[in-house]
Amino acid sequence: MTDRTSPPTALVVRGGWSGHRPEETTDLFVPFLSAQGYVVRVEPSPAVYADVRTMAQVDLVVQSVTMSEISPEQVAGLVAAVEAGTGLAGWHGGIVDSYRASSEYAHLVGGQFAHHPRRSAGPGTPLGPLRGDETDSFVTHSVRVVPEQSHHPVVAGLDDFEITTEQYWVLTDDYDDVLATTTVEARPEDPWHDPSTSPAVWTRRWGAGRVFVCTVGHRPEDLEHPTVRTMVERGMLWASRQEHAL
Repeated sequence: MTDRTSPPTALVVRGGWSGHRPEETTDLFVPFLSAQGYVVRVEPSPAVYADVRTMAQVDLVVQSVTMSEISPEQVAGLVAAVEAGTGLAGWHGGIVDSYRASSEYAHLVGGQFAHHPRRSAGPGTPLGPLRGDETDSFVTHSVRVVPEQSHHPVVAGLDDFEITTEQYWVLTDDYDDVLATTTVEARPEDPWHDPSTSPAVWTRRWGAGRVFVCTVGHRPEDLEHPTVRTMVERGMLWASRQEHAL
């Protein structure tokens, strides 16, 4: 239990693969959390999740850890904290491509990265020929708010938008409360035969806690897109322990 006379606490856990720039991307949101009254603590690994006393005082976990590993004690500590009311929020691979060997973690989060399409290689394509860098996986795609969810506090008043960055194809379950989707097209060069629609933004209730996921966010520029930033900021507040939630 947290002390309700003290300000809320946000724990930022970041690390793993450096290509998702976990320090830069999380640093975008630390001032926002501070302005909302949170005391922000930053940790470089999920080791803190095994600290029961610390986790009992955390109102919100913001995680950006791509791939990496998590011990059974650490994942059990995170799951127990969320079940007791701690919120969990994150974006892109920092939350849906974390700890690939942990089924317990995937069950908590409600989704797992499977694929992001590469853009077409022809010289006539909008971004030109492949370059052999991260931009080869940047495709222009739409993120569409689910109409039935348009009044949810995370997406209320927000419009569909297009963005050029990695487009995540994720494996999920129907327990997720899907707020926005994205459709991976089936091109002649792709091995799949039909378009596939994946959740792009979802929430999930777990015990007394809440989980928020946005699959957009490969680089800081993506998270500075006005709609993406608004969804992430709202999502963090929505997920936070209920005394402090949006």
